[in-house]
Amino acid sequence: MKVLVTGATGTVGRQVAAHLGGTGAEVRALARDPRALEQQGIEVVRGDLADPHTLHAPLAGVDAVFLVWPFATAEGMAEVLDVIAEHARRVVYLSSAAVRDHEQRAERLIERTGLAWTFLRPHVFAANALRWATQIRAEGAVRGPYGAATMAPIHEHDIAAVAVRALTGDGHDGASYELTGPESLAQTEQVRVIGEVIGRPVRWIETSPATARREMLDRGWPDAAVDGVLQAQAALVTEPGPVTSTVEKVTGAAARTFREWVHDHSSAFLQGR
Repeated sequence: MKVLVTGATGTVGRQVAAHLGGTGAEVRALARDPRALEQQGIEVVRGDLADPHTLHAPLAGVDAVFLVWPFATAEGMAEVLDVIAEHARRVVYLSSAAVRDHEQRAERLIERTGLAWTFLRPHVFAANALRWATQIRAEGAVRGPYGAATMAPIHEHDIAAVAVRALTGDGHDGASYELTGPESLAQTEQVRVIGEVIGRPVRWIETSPATARREMLDRGWPDAAVDGVLQAQAALVTEPGPVTSTVEKVTGAAARTFREWVHDHSSAFLQGR
């Protein structure tokens, strides 16, 4: 079979393309700038989700699509899905456990296409910890609010592994998979684990939500995104995020721990020491 991967330069899409290479499937990556993927050893075709007319050629002969929607709203998605439905028979959509308004609309649009579909709803990405890398390298500390916010971060490798099963195997049509890592950790515990892995103590320094909000706005975050992040973290203090076994049920392998994720990305926290 042939699979088109969108978002192939991103955290999950890159892993999906790599995993598919080991299944025997033909992999085609969509990119506005093919040069960004020329070292990946896969077929790369030019196309833009913002311009549905550019998608017919990339979708020619494709059986399934891994769809990452890179925009803040679902505007324009119906037109893209119409083109996908002309060519492919299956779509696996990277959604979110939060299922905000635009994700709900996106899922509804996909359900109406007649395509076989699977929704992936990851909770917290372990890769979110990369936002702490600069602070850790500079001072061995992380400053932030809601250190007690507790969640089960998931390795992008495991999201991709589930995606590949849904793209290439049977029994996943119509499924909505909530994906988490195997263990629940407070943000303070995540920081401690990073320190243990890199061999350098790392402290959590609690700051106020107001300070964090101001800093995120100064870095160019939209107001709504800042408020959404802080509200979610506050909620995770009183009600920790869930831990699911979906990764293991779908792939047959246990989900990777946060410690394993840190091992895989330790250089990000060590560069420039």
